[in-house]
Amino acid sequence: MNIWHQIIGNQPLAASLLAWFLAQFLKVLGSFKDGFNKEDLKKFVATGGFPSSHSAAVAALATSCGLVFGLDSAFFAIAAVLAVIVIYDAFTLRREAGRQAQVLNHIIDDFYNNKGIQFRRLKELIGHSRIEAFFGLILGILTAIVLFKNI
Repeated sequence: MNIWHQIIGNQPLAASLLAWFLAQFLKVLGSFKDGFNKEDLKKFVATGGFPSSHSAAVAALATSCGLVFGLDSAFFAIAAVLAVIVIYDAFTLRREAGRQAQVLNHIIDDFYNNKGIQFRRLKELIGHSRIEAFFGLILGILTAIVLFKNI
């Protein structure tokens, strides 16, 4: 079996990538309700938004490892700990960094409007709310289960 078949046949990897893709696709699809805009396509590779692709990918990885190797395996333990860290980081640290970016952008706007100096605005949507992370988690688990049953 060649390397590409091995990679494609790797259920935990396939589930993680599919869950990430589905989450990113849902972000783009959700923005079409107001009409198509080419800027909306950038959401496919952007961070933040609903649902969390980070949460979906690591939840799919952990779930797949549990289904394929067993819940008592080292693979599941590693993936589960990784998932907890990534999901916690997505809605705490990265969320706070986004809030700080909002404040700094407000300061930059005030400074620019009064002084005429240009600054590049900071990216504000870099983290997730708890609900975005939760639905990413659910999407990842469901993706892994569906993929596992179909392999």
